[in-house]
Amino acid sequence: MSQCNTAVEVVQRQLDAYNARDIDAVMATYADDVEHFEFPSTRVASSAAEVRERLLLRLQEPNLHARLLARTAMGDLVIDHERVTRDFPEGLGTVELIAMYEVQGEKIVRAWFKFGEKRLGA
Repeated sequence: MSQCNTAVEVVQRQLDAYNARDIDAVMATYADDVEHFEFPSTRVASSAAEVRERLLLRLQEPNLHARLLARTAMGDLVIDHERVTRDFPEGLGTVELIAMYEVQGEKIVRAWFKFGEKRLGA
């Protein structure tokens, strides 16, 4: 299997687990030393433990759902364009984002997130 196919499969497992709100399955897709960045270079997590802590609260949102709008993959890099429904403090809404995942072997080692404008209302 090519690196690109493997990377896409890992990222899809991560997205499916996120939508299922299954923290253990999400974390199974991440390397222990995974890094998360707000695009381009603000590091927001530098370990799986930090990613887990950040996601635990989010995965409790009853309306949380990430809808994949587009995906591009090349080698070990997978870029997703998503629309995420969230339970914001101000109410139900959506935010679009670009998520870029670097995959080595069967694990996500780095991810960058570029968030669009938050939109309130269903």
